[in-house]
Amino acid sequence: MIAAETLNGHPCRVLVVEDEALIAMLIEDMLHDSGGEMVGSASKLTDALDLACTAQADVALLDLKLRGGLAYPVADVLRQRGVPIVFTSGYGSAGLIQRFQDCPMLDKPFDQHSLEQVIGTALRSRAGSPELAA
Repeated sequence: MIAAETLNGHPCRVLVVEDEALIAMLIEDMLHDSGGEMVGSASKLTDALDLACTAQADVALLDLKLRGGLAYPVADVLRQRGVPIVFTSGYGSAGLIQRFQDCPMLDKPFDQHSLEQVIGTALRSRAGSPELAA
């Protein structure tokens, strides 16, 4: 189960940015099976930016490399809003730029247990973050 105790009794709300439709559907199924909820999904950078500004998410799962660019602009918006970020990639964490080195990386392919663990890690980091503790 995704760390429900950190979410005040509501399902973990996850924003998913993934440009492969089958992977996005698989993530949605994994989240549902874990007691979580996908609050938005985008496959294009422009749509992801819109969602990053408006979605009420507890955590965001961002494919690092999208068709048309990298997900860093989306991550910048989410970070400003205090939403923890998990990057996904088939290329490992070596591709992360310096300012996002503190974000967890979920290597593709991944299973449900790995997804649950990394989301739990991201939620715990949010709980300990100074701007959210104030």
